[in-house]
Parts: sequence; structure tokens; C-alpha cells
Amino acid sequence: MILFCGDPHGEFGHIILRVQQDKPAAVVILGDLCLQQPFEQTFAPILGLTDIWFIHGNHDTDEVRYHDHLFGDPERNLHGRVVEIDGFKIAGLGGIFRSQVWYPPELPRFSTRQDFQTHCGKGNLWRDGLPRKHRSSIFPEDIQLFHGLKADILVSHEAPKEHPHGFQTIDELAQSLEVKNIFHGHHHDSFKYHELNAVNVGLREIFALNSR
Repeated sequence: MILFCGDPHGEFGHIILRVQQDKPAAVVILGDLCLQQPFEQTFAPILGLTDIWFIHGNHDTDEVRYHDHLFGDPERNLHGRVVEIDGFKIAGLGGIFRSQVWYPPELPRFSTRQDFQTHCGKGNLWRDGLPRKHRSSIFPEDIQLFHGLKADILVSHEAPKEHPHGFQTIDELAQSLEVKNIFHGHHHDSFKYHELNAVNVGLREIFALNSR
């Protein structure tokens, strides 16, 4: 069993309790963790019980501590890759579309992080690199990471097109990966999909997918 967890926004007791009760093979958190302490400290009660994975959300770069507590654990970060978890190949796309970078269907203003850094002005850089806010922005180069890859499941923070605030780009990525399911967070009120095999996992909600 894999538990797909909607935006926790700093509260993790419900995830810890569910893992202790159900003992799933893995947990995948769909962004906006807003960690107020280091990842391993936050999930210490269940680290030995299950595998924990995540993608980042837009709010995970709101504060320096959120950023550092999350992005300091790259091994559990699903963003930009496909990982086999409990018999499923899962692709992860964290972050959101922002108009300063790329807001589909508009053409991208910047294709890569390096392009953005070059043009944003030295005073806007953070730690000599991308501004912190845009470390949770989706760039076209993020989509290109999946070129030629296949997966069973796509997890993303943004929603596919059928959602009132979704994007065709998510559908196109899912189609290129040939996934059978999409799980996403970001939108706190659950939305029921009819045309797609997709699940909007709402604020602090948990969706359980049984093992094959």
C-alpha cells in the first residue's frame, strides 16, 4: 500500500498515526510540507516503518527554514525523476507554474534556471543562485527531465487540465510518460475527475493505493 498525502502545511500527526495503524510500504507527500524542523526529526516516529517520499509545493520556499528542512533531503525527493515504489514506477513533478517564468499555455519567458538567473539581476539572487521563491517554480527544463521515460503514476503539485485551475502541460507530461494515474495536491478542496484517472488529494487528506 502507498499513502498519497495532500498538503500537510506543517501538521503531520495524521500521517504518522495512519502509518502506525496501516503500516504502508510507502508514503508520498504531494507538496507544501512547510517543515518547521528537519525532515528526519519530523518523521522520526515512522522512519523505520515505511519509505517516505515527497515533491515540493509552492509554500515550501516561503521561508528559509521550510526550504532548508525539505530540500536538504534529496534522496527522498521525487521531483524530476522516476522511482519504483512498491511495484509502481512513480514520476514526480514538484512546484507550480508562475507567470514570471512560465504560465502555460503562454510561452515560457525562461526555459532554464540559468536563463532566469542571468536576467533577474544579481540583487535578486539567493545564496548566489536562483531566488528562493523560484526554487519552487516549474521551468521547461523540469519537463525535459522526463524525456524518454515511462511511469505508472505521476505525482504533481499542479493539477491537470480538467481541474478548474489545471494545466494541459500536466496532461501532456502524463501522456508522454504513459501513466495510468495522476495524484496531485495544491488545491485544498477535493475535485472529482470524470475524464481522467486523477485524484486531487485535498488539504491533509490521505488516499490509499493498494499494492499490486
